[in-house]
Amino acid sequence: MTKERTKRRRIFYVPGMISLVLIPLFCLYHFYKVDAFKVYGSINISMPYEKDYFAKYKFASLREYKVFDFNENESKTKEQLKNVRLYLQNLIKARDTINGVKLHYGPKMHYETFIKTIDILNEVEAPVWGIDGNDVYIFAARNTPKKVKKDTTYVRMNCGTGELMRQEAYFKAKQKKEDEAFQFQAAFVKEKWKFISLGFVGLVLLNVFVLVKFNRQRYL
Repeated sequence: MTKERTKRRRIFYVPGMISLVLIPLFCLYHFYKVDAFKVYGSINISMPYEKDYFAKYKFASLREYKVFDFNENESKTKEQLKNVRLYLQNLIKARDTINGVKLHYGPKMHYETFIKTIDILNEVEAPVWGIDGNDVYIFAARNTPKKVKKDTTYVRMNCGTGELMRQEAYFKAKQKKEDEAFQFQAAFVKEKWKFISLGFVGLVLLNVFVLVKFNRQRYL
């Protein structure tokens, strides 16, 4: 004796599709708009303590400067950044002590341009450079002195203290980074808590409404 298989109506759970598709897309769009995925960084810059430091040592007349003025449109700025890199590479390679580079930042310059110029100085390993107001002076160094070979061989005794200190510093930096990330996430959730709560309540009400409507249609 065979049992007949009863054909049942398919159930389409609309709120579930909203949860699986629309809500993640909405969250990704919202996070993108508020720059939640943006990674912030920092660079170390040392500034002279004396206000008249550059005037005191006459930096403006120490070299014959090639001046790059960053105060124009974006396309010209990109071309100038390429020229700055090439000029500095040739200057440093030749160990030129007559010429130099002067970068001038005008009032229409974007902050991003300043960061890119500092990145270039770090990448080409500019020997000497300093920031004076809206100007950056860059020098090349003289010939590097030759290392004198020593006949005496020194042996360092390693008791392990340095390694322990390095590990401690590493774990402290790691813990600080994790704490900062946690504080950022907590502040973000606290700021957006009202919107998250409203969205959750709305989703619950929608689920209840759809389930009640479905059960009514099922038993009618």
